[in-house]
Amino acid sequence: MIGRIVEVADDRRHLFLHRGFLVVQDTDGERKELGQIPLDDIGALIANAHGISYTNNLLVALAERGAPFVLCSANHNAVGMLLSIDGNYEQAHRIEAQIAASLPAQKRLWAAIVKSKLEQQAAALEAAGAPTAPLSALTRKVRSGDPDNVEAQGARRYWGLLFGDDFRRDRNASGINAMLNYGYTVLRSCMARSVIAAGLHPSIGLHHSNDNNAMRLVDDLMEPFRPMCDLKVWQLRRGGESEVTPQTKRALVHTLYDDMQTDAGATPVMVCTQRLAVSLARVYVGDRDKLDLPLPGMPLALATALQGE
Repeated sequence: MIGRIVEVADDRRHLFLHRGFLVVQDTDGERKELGQIPLDDIGALIANAHGISYTNNLLVALAERGAPFVLCSANHNAVGMLLSIDGNYEQAHRIEAQIAASLPAQKRLWAAIVKSKLEQQAAALEAAGAPTAPLSALTRKVRSGDPDNVEAQGARRYWGLLFGDDFRRDRNASGINAMLNYGYTVLRSCMARSVIAAGLHPSIGLHHSNDNNAMRLVDDLMEPFRPMCDLKVWQLRRGGESEVTPQTKRALVHTLYDDMQTDAGATPVMVCTQRLAVSLARVYVGDRDKLDLPLPGMPLALATALQGE
């Protein structure tokens, strides 16, 4: 299911549950009701302000539906996430298989993810009219487990080619960096829901190993989709946008509904994340031998837009 990503970004808001709806209420004056959204339509709820209040039964209802509740700090970075612990009827079996996965198998899977990320970065560069050869060449050098850290080599070349030699990726910076932060927060919440729905444990990663990160698998699996956010930010910048605003937020959320190229044809990013997570679960239990990753190539929506210019 493709759900709506709902963000609350004003301090003066109270959220509560009423007859299957998320209700948003103003906390000033007469506490006017501002809107209602069916809970079954929500893919994730992002709290991106400091003065929001919400009821426990709302959080319970979201968890029952597998919709993550995401908490953001300054500069639009996600710092917390409430997830369901009952994500799939085969959850126990799949998590046991996830824990038992051999190191060679994990290294092979991580190499496939790194290769896919580099291919998608090359596609983003192609769409932006930048040279793709440096990323394409690195794709062929990825080995099991990526011992040469080709992923990092690719990042060093990629950012300069996409945003210019003066750009540095910094999570604490404003402007382009803040827009990237917001796009990644939206993508991370989407990937988290897909991981839980597939019956996998988000803390048991393939590569990310930070002990303080409870979302290691989520951060592993979202790597091939990050270039879709990067390219959206590049488009926004090209259109004169340079900061996180309601308009740029809407555009970045819409990235989840943009189509990527897959074996099944044009497929929205949100569905691609679901297919990837399910394929990993099936690899763990021995039902298949490779991941269901998007195909390399320019994002379809942008290719159509560029043809119209």
